[in-house]
Amino acid sequence: MSLRVLAVDDDSTTCDIRTALEPKGFVVHTADDGADAIDLLNDVSPDVIFAGINLPRMDGIGFIDAVRKSRGHGKTPILVMTTGTEPELKLRAREAGATGWIAKPLEPAKLIQALHMVAG
Repeated sequence: MSLRVLAVDDDSTTCDIRTALEPKGFVVHTADDGADAIDLLNDVSPDVIFAGINLPRMDGIGFIDAVRKSRGHGKTPILVMTTGTEPELKLRAREAGATGWIAKPLEPAKLIQALHMVAG
């Protein structure tokens, strides 16, 4: 069975993730903001979520918090994607329930490595 990935970001990052992962057999769903991603959660039932921080309508921290409070997705691994390196931002993401962190720009090999680390 292929891993299902939900990528949430408002820039070309979701296209980069799709381009890197789909040829490797991953099923990738995308959303441009946290609110749309919340609407997709139950339909997609992702094995792993990649989430940006600076999202319109619902920012990444709010999205992570909403995922953690949602029925059936409290344990889904969430990897935060950002160019930011501020320790306080990482702390806020962890406190909201992020599993880990991956720096932009995303490299395909690092994406796949991260997926295997958190999804087994």
